[in-house]
Amino acid sequence: MSDLDEIRRRLSDLEAIESIKQLKARYFRFVDEKKHDDLVALFTPDAKLVTDGIVWKSPQEFAYTIRDLTGKAPSVHHGHMPEIEMTGPDTASGIWAMEDLLTFPAGKDAPEGHNGYGQYRETYRKVDGRWLIDSVELTRFRMDPLDNWNPGN
Repeated sequence: MSDLDEIRRRLSDLEAIESIKQLKARYFRFVDEKKHDDLVALFTPDAKLVTDGIVWKSPQEFAYTIRDLTGKAPSVHHGHMPEIEMTGPDTASGIWAMEDLLTFPAGKDAPEGHNGYGQYRETYRKVDGRWLIDSVELTRFRMDPLDNWNPGN
């Protein structure tokens, strides 16, 4: 491989990695903005999704479960320190440290808010010129209840 070919390959890899970072940023934003149909569109149709040991049948089932569980509750999801590796010209893998904070409005039988953290281990595939999430394994190391949480204040 010539020096120019190597530079082109490295540039292509850097562009792909940046696209994957933006893809994951949209994932977190769509969860927090309650854009569940937009969230579904970030995955390959046959994506494998496992969160905290639960295997989801489809990206739509995953996104709609998030919708049903969180309702209008405010949330914030963060991904940090991405380790993205190109595994082929149209495939990649990544590990993200994550943290989320969910709060729920006061009410009878309202779930308790929590602060969770863990890791995402994912694969990505470029389909029709667009990077998509092909598999997700989310492991939460902890989900701590929010101390002294009183949404009525």
